Amino acid sequence: MSVAGEKQSIGLVMTSAIVVGTVIGSGIFLLPVSLAPLGANAPIGWVISGFGALCVAFALSRIVRPEGGGLQSYIEAELGATAGFMVTFALWMSSWAAMASTAVAAAAALSRIVPKLGDPWSVAMVAIATTLVVTAVNLRGVRAAGGFALVTVAIRILPLLAVIAVVLLRQARHEPIAALAPAPVTTDNIATAVTLTLFAIIGFETGTAPVGKVRNPTRTIPLALMAGTTFCVLLYLFSSTSVSMILSPEATVKSLAPYADALKANWGESAVLLAAVGIAIAAVGGLNSNLLCGGESGYSMALRGDLPSTLARTSRTNTPVVSLLLAAALTVILILSNTSRSTGQLFIFVSMLTTTSTLFVYVFGAAAAWRRRPSTAAKLVIALSIIFSLFAFYGAGLEANLWGLALLAVGLAIRWLCHRFNRSRAGSSLAAEAS
Repeated sequence: MSVAGEKQSIGLVMTSAIVVGTVIGSGIFLLPVSLAPLGANAPIGWVISGFGALCVAFALSRIVRPEGGGLQSYIEAELGATAGFMVTFALWMSSWAAMASTAVAAAAALSRIVPKLGDPWSVAMVAIATTLVVTAVNLRGVRAAGGFALVTVAIRILPLLAVIAVVLLRQARHEPIAALAPAPVTTDNIATAVTLTLFAIIGFETGTAPVGKVRNPTRTIPLALMAGTTFCVLLYLFSSTSVSMILSPEATVKSLAPYADALKANWGESAVLLAAVGIAIAAVGGLNSNLLCGGESGYSMALRGDLPSTLARTSRTNTPVVSLLLAAALTVILILSNTSRSTGQLFIFVSMLTTTSTLFVYVFGAAAAWRRRPSTAAKLVIALSIIFSLFAFYGAGLEANLWGLALLAVGLAIRWLCHRFNRSRAGSSLAAEAS
């Protein structure tokens, strides 16, 4: 049960900060490691995934309702309770999976400052410690989480802008730039690039997650979704491409912090250390926004009896304390279960799992938007978002898709057990009252 008290709410500025903060902290700073072997397929992937993400953001913006009850309520209104649960469970999974990747990204950036922290076990321990600190911030309420996102957004942008500046300076001085890897441009390579780049962009859907905490949601949420996604897509396209124009493919693949190493090539070690700090802060900020989303998603499902009712317990500020703690615990488990992988391998695995989970959200969200009888032009954009999501499923590969389906099946089983337990408890209560 909720504890009575003053409920917190956020407006356009903090909602936008959460959208931008989640996207920028979702893994861009390690992504060049995965993209480098793909050569020219990478920028093509950015263009496709950026356009697709904007179509998806548009579709999600069309399903927001005046009550601001969160993504689950928006999907339920059009597609029913089961679809609403599947979408929210997928968003919940993607949140704590993304938390693991951003925590690892923060630890990897710090290892550039303290090289002794560069082995997989040390990276995992630092990632877990970071998760615990951010959890403490979120436990103070949605305004604390939103304020944290707002404060760190400007810091996150600086390393991205810096690598763009390096390329512009080199071109102004007519200095050579690095060549892309000689990978052939094929459908399979482009599909892989789309899925990897989409992972860096996903996160804008967190703007739909808060349950009853956004003021004027039918205006605030669509504006935050579209403006925040557009800004991040353009920034990512230019900054990620800039890294590949500074570092060779071989150097990028071996790098623990490719953005920091790219800056070293022009401004020396001092710039590297400052960039590493900025990248770590950016990753921590993304971790913060993803934890907010994970807590709200678990809370939404618990309110409906889809997850144990304990997760619906809130503090005086309407903060879903138990749900937040569970999301943090699942993140720690995911980090520990993959310590045998290298940092780059862990990042790729988690990014694929996160992307696959989020794609379920996009497909169901687009279907719900279609059910609201949009205009012909809106239908075209929604249809493109569905096609794009299906293409990204293909790019994720069989392993990631099977993991996503298996976790959804587990979620449906948990939901069935929770509903059955609730019915049994209700029947027992009625029998006791009758006697």
